[in-house]
Amino acid sequence: MTPRDLLATATRRLADAGVESPRVDAELLLAHALGVPRQRLLTLADVADPGRFDDLVAQRADRVPLQHLTGRAPFRHLELAVGPGVFVPRPETELVAGWVLDRVAELPAPVVVDLGTGSGAIALSVAHEHPGAQVTAVERDPDAIAWTRVNAAARADAGDTPVTVLAGDMTDPGLLTDLDGGVDVVVSNPPYVPDDARLPREVADHDPPLALWGGPDGLDVVRGLLRTAARLLRPGGLLAIEHADAQGTSLPALVRAHGGFTGVVDHPDLAGRPRFTTAQLQNRDV
Repeated sequence: MTPRDLLATATRRLADAGVESPRVDAELLLAHALGVPRQRLLTLADVADPGRFDDLVAQRADRVPLQHLTGRAPFRHLELAVGPGVFVPRPETELVAGWVLDRVAELPAPVVVDLGTGSGAIALSVAHEHPGAQVTAVERDPDAIAWTRVNAAARADAGDTPVTVLAGDMTDPGLLTDLDGGVDVVVSNPPYVPDDARLPREVADHDPPLALWGGPDGLDVVRGLLRTAARLLRPGGLLAIEHADAQGTSLPALVRAHGGFTGVVDHPDLAGRPRFTTAQLQNRDV
């Protein structure tokens, strides 16, 4: 069969299954199955054995995440290894990483801590794009941190500044006490989904629960995160926290109520939806 015929059939199947981007997913799966770049697909005359592709399409139609099937997830200038047990990084989080990088651009050796790092997307992007940065990535989920370490090792092998990967809970008062008062930026994409939220199957069935659920209002973990951030940051240090689009008022209010933070601002994503909150530590009396 020709790639065109295979893609047409797969696109219809994925669309019928409710996949949001059926044509793009079909093309990425076919390229992965054939081991060729996506742009080469339509230059191929035929596919001798479409069996692997058919199997991948069947799994995607069953709402297995595309990234779990290809084993890769793009994030800014990186391609990360992902799979079962780790949260798949989203494009929205690239804006959070970009905000951090903009703020540390003029610092020769900024100290950055990424709490709840998952695949390591934010931490590794900072290290990749700012070679002088001293980055620590913290993750509590033993399955997820295995992926963090794989990605951190791959980036170090590629020549990036090594990132320190630490197993730990972002709400632990004993976490990173050696950095107390010396961190320039604390950044996090924490668990923020309210317990009663309904999620797409790709998320509910495949993203790890420790990366998703944040209590009745989705902010339980953030409350502990704020205490950790206030302890770690130097006076004038910066905080960035991703949140759900329904938390564009509640999360900034929580940061303001915590005390010690000033300049609290909420930022939209590219679709204009509330996406992350930033603030600055004003003093040590928190």
